[in-house]
Amino acid sequence: MEFNRTELMPGVFLSHLRSDKFKTACMSVTLLTQLRRETAAMNAVIPFVLRRGTTRYSDMEQLSRRMDELYGAAVEPVVRRIGEIQCIGFYGSFPEPDYLPGGEALLGDTCALMAQLLLDPVTRGGLLLPQYVDSEREKLLDIIRSRMNDKRSYALTRCIEEMCCYEDFAVSRFGSESEAENIHYKKLTRHYRELIQTCPVEIFYCGKTDFKAVSAAMRDAFSAMPRGEIDYDIGTDLRMNAVEDHVRFVEEEMDVTQGKLVLGFRLGECMEEPDIPALYVFNAVYGSGATSKLFMNVREKLSLCYYASSAVYLHKGIMLVSSGIEFDKLDAARDEILAQLDSVRRGEITDDELRSAKKSVASDLRAVQDSIGELEGFYLSQALDGLDYGPAELAALAEDVTKEDVQAIAESIECDLIYFLKGSGEEDGSDDETA
Repeated sequence: MEFNRTELMPGVFLSHLRSDKFKTACMSVTLLTQLRRETAAMNAVIPFVLRRGTTRYSDMEQLSRRMDELYGAAVEPVVRRIGEIQCIGFYGSFPEPDYLPGGEALLGDTCALMAQLLLDPVTRGGLLLPQYVDSEREKLLDIIRSRMNDKRSYALTRCIEEMCCYEDFAVSRFGSESEAENIHYKKLTRHYRELIQTCPVEIFYCGKTDFKAVSAAMRDAFSAMPRGEIDYDIGTDLRMNAVEDHVRFVEEEMDVTQGKLVLGFRLGECMEEPDIPALYVFNAVYGSGATSKLFMNVREKLSLCYYASSAVYLHKGIMLVSSGIEFDKLDAARDEILAQLDSVRRGEITDDELRSAKKSVASDLRAVQDSIGELEGFYLSQALDGLDYGPAELAALAEDVTKEDVQAIAESIECDLIYFLKGSGEEDGSDDETA
């Protein structure tokens, strides 16, 4: 795989990954904006409204017909949160010429369609269509309200909200229900016009077409993008230490049959000059995967939980440990989760544990190269970090991580908040996860 990156026009960047591995090519176009409580819902609904129609293809039926003409090309709205940056836009895929009758190239037509969706929405009187905005607002509200359905995910969200209550990371990528309810087509049109002019834009391509040809096609397709004063001042507040000088505890009741325990940690001073491979390996040693300390000890050996795993949010510098427990095992499970972290701090890592962790990390990173969608997400994250490591390079670096590197990461970590979702005495059949 060959990687190149360039600035196509002010604030519009292209990341190009040439690969002969896939039968389809992919491209994405992403607007980057600061995650804010007051604008998150409006930002989130924009790609869904834009996907409803363009000046040339004014409704979903016409758009679908056009994609059928492009041999099943697909373009879908995407809303992501990377650290405290909200990423909104489109992800598209289309067949490579080798697999089409006559070797027809679809790059130019697909680029043009994606640019039309982003820059030339169907309007009336210069305003986004109210029926499209109203429809997508209701769908967004359904998404926001549905977070209650998955209790494991809900507990993680609530831990983040409480732990980061003074930070923008507490804001959902879809925004809040109250803000979504107030979305109006006139206000949304003004906001959309402002974003198009001021947001940095990341375009990604992965496929067989060379860098020069892709750059030319992208420049041609997006040449009409209005560029004003670009807001480059976006980023994430990396807090090295816990908000309070003590570990906060938050408990909630809900009709659940299984308790959800989430511990939130700050990664601390190791985020000043983060050693990304070492962070990956630490997470694998401690709580990610079937050979981790949390899985082997808290779940298997002591049977204190139905599941226990850790996840590191590198773009924010936090770690969450999620577990499902019996209500009366709160203290025991919490204490053992913390004890396993202490063991890593002391360097109590066997050669087998370290070897398995490094193997797992390297395998996961190399597997990214097998999925065109995973590659798109990986390189978007790299662009936001200002890095140009490929998955294979990071995998090789992970294999060189030492026990001392992992121990140093653990020594930097500080528990900030413990969240516990317990039952209220009534059963809820939707919460039946036991593995």
